Amino acid sequence: MAKSTAQKQTTARLTEEIEIIGAREHNLKNISISFPRNRLVVITGISGSGKSSLAFDTMYAEGQRRYMESFSAYARSFIGNLERPDVDKINGLSPVISIEQKTTSRNPRSTVGTVTEIYDFMRLLFARAGEAYSYLSGHRMERQSEDQILDAIVRKFKGKKVTLLAPMVKRRKGHYRELFVQIRKAGYTKARVDGIVQEITAKMQVDRFK
Repeated sequence: MAKSTAQKQTTARLTEEIEIIGAREHNLKNISISFPRNRLVVITGISGSGKSSLAFDTMYAEGQRRYMESFSAYARSFIGNLERPDVDKINGLSPVISIEQKTTSRNPRSTVGTVTEIYDFMRLLFARAGEAYSYLSGHRMERQSEDQILDAIVRKFKGKKVTLLAPMVKRRKGHYRELFVQIRKAGYTKARVDGIVQEITAKMQVDRFK
């Protein structure tokens, strides 16, 4: 029982912090230190005190090495071996991303995702495995069939007049005469233009400069 409790405490601690034991890379003097996980941590000190040695040459290097070890032997043959940093042990280390000060970008809208080139992969991951939630209700958004949508409308608005809208043009200028002709021929009688619902008439158009 005591052993089980100790194991649980160790596991809980590793989920809350990153523990470095005996770091000696470059000018580090066999230091041991812990960092809280999921927090913004600043490493500060005078020049030559070992900030980069701890952050880049120890933590990042070990995280990168562990990642490379997950590859197959065939894939690693093209990458080469990464030397293990001079440290006794690192516990609770998360997957790592490194952005050095020498990284240059002239785009003021650059983010960690674009600089490290993982933004497109994150978009793909979110599209395939992510869960979307409504910013209005906070409820999870789920795909529904046409029948499910119709049933939900009937239940919620039974006995009431309902208007269903779909965007045709958004944030684009133009008169759109041809578009109004097409949707009028399709049987639609009304359109919402600039927030106002109005009848679709012959030769209808909008202000192309508005």
